[in-house]
Amino acid sequence: MRLDKTEISLGLIALACVLFGFVSPGWLIFLLTIALAKALVVQGVVMQMRSGLVSFGQGLFYCIGGYTVGMGGQFFGIHDAIAALSLGMFVAIVVAMLLGLLLTRYREIFFAMLSLAFSMILFGILVKSQELGSTDGFNVHDWTLFGWAPEAGAGSQHTVFTMTVVSGLIVAVLIHRYTKAGIGVICEAVRENEVRVEYLGLSPRWLLYGNYVAAAAVSALGGGLTALATGHVDPEMAYWTTSGEFVFIALLGGLGHVAAPFIAAIVFSFVRTYAIEFVPHTWQMILGFTLLAVIIFLPKGLWSLVSREKTGERA
Repeated sequence: MRLDKTEISLGLIALACVLFGFVSPGWLIFLLTIALAKALVVQGVVMQMRSGLVSFGQGLFYCIGGYTVGMGGQFFGIHDAIAALSLGMFVAIVVAMLLGLLLTRYREIFFAMLSLAFSMILFGILVKSQELGSTDGFNVHDWTLFGWAPEAGAGSQHTVFTMTVVSGLIVAVLIHRYTKAGIGVICEAVRENEVRVEYLGLSPRWLLYGNYVAAAAVSALGGGLTALATGHVDPEMAYWTTSGEFVFIALLGGLGHVAAPFIAAIVFSFVRTYAIEFVPHTWQMILGFTLLAVIIFLPKGLWSLVSREKTGERA
């Protein structure tokens, strides 16, 4: 199985990130871990945007992944991180297979609002559930990795960071191959002209259905990694502002490359962190102006800066 230049570059960057983690302060490791975990959810959003759908309810699967990891340790004795993450993805896939039968019948604002509605239904259920901590949520129990229990503190933090980087690399390579394969190209064709795709003898609905289920699995992985990194889950993971944040990051990065969501998530995390520190009462406005500037000057997202540079070098 040959690797192309993009996949080799992603692998080298992932290796550099892991090595960088050994010399970085704890606060930076934590910030990058959360940013990369959320970038996985954004990958799910971008997958659907490439096929013409915008999901304002991706927090549903982000929350499912996080709560499955937490509940696995608290109620079912599943303490292995890989097993818990896999279970979270499985639950998300099952839920997506059911909801997708309905959601893929709709397009544009109808799809967006329906996806948001299901996410808010989960939020309401969790808020009313006293067994799961209601609005406070609950802590994630200590976890292991193939039987090995990392040391609390820096050891555990770096382990989650490494797991997140490796997960991000695997997902990025798979999505890169998916977008370059025939089905990925057809999904973009669905966005441009769904009727013509039907004339080719293909079913746009079932293509979108498969896309929706795959996006759910990736988003659940991001939610599970976030739960491991923070050691806590709460209903805010399914709230509409969380889903809106994922769409914000997707617009910030653009659809031009599989690396764009990772870059945008890191930029978003740093801008928000320092905006909250220096202007705590107006940090939302700072984020709004950041996105507005990107929309005006970089309508194709931050990745267009890289693509412009490559185009200039070829010229």
